[in-house]
Amino acid sequence: MEEIRLNKWLSQLGVCSRREADRLIESGKVTVDDKIAQMGQKVSKAQKIICGGKLVWEPGGSDVPPSRQPEPVWLVVNKPKGIVCTTSPKDRAKTIVELVSCPERVYPVGRLDKDSRGLILMTNQGELVNKMMRSGNAHEKEYEVQVDRPVTGRFLEAVAGGVELAGLNQRTRPCWVEAMGEKGFRIILTQGLNRQIRRMCQAFGYQVLDLKRTRIMNIRLGSLGEGKFRQMAEDEYRELLRLLEESGSSNLPYAQRTLSGG
Repeated sequence: MEEIRLNKWLSQLGVCSRREADRLIESGKVTVDDKIAQMGQKVSKAQKIICGGKLVWEPGGSDVPPSRQPEPVWLVVNKPKGIVCTTSPKDRAKTIVELVSCPERVYPVGRLDKDSRGLILMTNQGELVNKMMRSGNAHEKEYEVQVDRPVTGRFLEAVAGGVELAGLNQRTRPCWVEAMGEKGFRIILTQGLNRQIRRMCQAFGYQVLDLKRTRIMNIRLGSLGEGKFRQMAEDEYRELLRLLEESGSSNLPYAQRTLSGG
């Protein structure tokens, strides 16, 4: 019987993204035929999979059974400071999953640091998430940043040209940036390095006081209240798919769902 990597299979089942699957496997929360799964493990559809104490697949069919096919859900969330975007038990703070309390199992597309706020997308569509998360696809993300002292033209020019991040041994891609008041600026990135904006500012002696993400590709935060969420509109979803076409086709469905904005 054909085998598939466990992280990919969990993603196809709508349990989580491949990246989150790797974290769950590494933490020992996934079992295959009642044995703790290993990183990089391959499985077949003839094996029983339990994730986080819940049965997510049991043998008996060549295709994912209807009971295992989650209705597609895409949420647009305004994350407040203090909320974490991971399911890891290391941080006792409230998680983004707890914030939305969605009846379907959903997970964040990427992350925002605990001390950052603003737009984050949540879904149960793992394969499309994987496409969005590939760094080579260079999808735009826009932020508004407030720092501890006045920004200068020299600082903005240096940030726009790319910054060597010593802690990561990596140089940031050139980006668009403009001043926003005396101590603020807007910035559009096409990569997502760990704490990237904070590290870029620190390289020039600036400390970030407030960081808010306002856009991911074509999805904008708009007037959505802090701590609130809404369903992604169908026209937003269709445009999102169109923008992803350059990195491969996608035929994932879109389903309307009535969910109140937590």
